Amino acid sequence: MIEKTVLDYLQRKLQVPCFMEAPEHPPAVYVLIEKTAGSRTNYIHAATIAVQSIAETLLNAATLSETVVEAMLDIWKTENVFRCELNSSYNFTNTRTNQYRYQAVFDLSF
Repeated sequence: MIEKTVLDYLQRKLQVPCFMEAPEHPPAVYVLIEKTAGSRTNYIHAATIAVQSIAETLLNAATLSETVVEAMLDIWKTENVFRCELNSSYNFTNTRTNQYRYQAVFDLSF
């Protein structure tokens, strides 16, 4: 499962907790991973993965997102992924709760 591969990889690469769903009592800074799409053609799997960087300030969320992007662009070096491209990266602050977050979306082949 590609989500688990990304989760394990980012947990090794980042200095912050990584989750696949928001914890009941979240830390001040953390990363959320979500698969938003997937396909398979001729035994080649593809997935779109959204990675949210959540922090106590907008600057810290943006900085964490840049760290996530740099780490993810190297995930192809693992044995399970052979392509990772940044699809988009943007401010994704939840204006209702004022939770500062950035989201980076990646297209992976595995």
